[in-house]
Amino acid sequence: MHKHGEVEMSSIYNKSSAFKSLFTTQNIILANICWGVSALLYFLLFSAKVPDANGLVTRAEWYVIGTNIFEALAYLMAGILCLRNWRSRQIVSGRNVWLLFGIGMLSYFLGGIFFGYTEIVLDEEPFPSVGDIFFVVTYLLVGIGMILAVASRRINLEVWQWIIVLAIAAFGSALAWLISQQDPATVVVTAEAGSGWKETAGTFLNWFYVVSDVLLLIIATSLLLAFWGGRASLPWRMIAIATFSLYIADIWFKWATRDPNYQSGDVLEVCWVLSGVLFSMGAALEFEASSNRSRRERGRKRI
Repeated sequence: MHKHGEVEMSSIYNKSSAFKSLFTTQNIILANICWGVSALLYFLLFSAKVPDANGLVTRAEWYVIGTNIFEALAYLMAGILCLRNWRSRQIVSGRNVWLLFGIGMLSYFLGGIFFGYTEIVLDEEPFPSVGDIFFVVTYLLVGIGMILAVASRRINLEVWQWIIVLAIAAFGSALAWLISQQDPATVVVTAEAGSGWKETAGTFLNWFYVVSDVLLLIIATSLLLAFWGGRASLPWRMIAIATFSLYIADIWFKWATRDPNYQSGDVLEVCWVLSGVLFSMGAALEFEASSNRSRRERGRKRI
């Protein structure tokens, strides 16, 4: 009996070791790169519109479903990896930051599910929809998390770096404001086609996303400039670039939906997928950097 117990414990230990060796930082990074490249090729190769049985030029339903799958799994993985950082006591950048990021990524995952369900299954206008509740939660939590990350590091930028931040903030704000100004004809169509609450919610959400995108862009620019150089800063550069990617996708979507007949799935929407991929990579790199730092500190204590 005793030997049987030892064999069983050894089997469990071996399985655990095999699991850990499979989910190394290197493998996670490689998997995310493959996912991002696959998504980019998918969007590039299959996003063209083709005539359907009724003669209408549209994107294939299987393609739109595929874009939703690429996006959903990217944010699901990002959420899991961010929550792994939150659970680790070794994380040096603050566990609360990663808790906010993790919940935000999972919230975006759920928002995408509802968005796709509304557009594909219900065949209804997905904006505004239940999914926007989750998108709003994501912007709030990720924004607060990035502010906490910046505040904890007491970032001191040079004058030229502040000039770059202000320039990007001005450009981003102007671009977002110009694009958010809907074509009057589109507003009339929307008002006639939808109920009053949808029109009000759409207006509020439009401005909320514009302001949130610009604020995240400013914070991301600050992070990118402050952490440029050094291996320890690599995770935060990934997070900053992920935020830029999110901004590009959002701005494109605002521009494209000026057309009331717009169907999601255009090439630039791949930036949503890439944003989730980059968040995953940032979380994995931060986990490794914190683990290495913890091991070095323990080594110095022994000496």
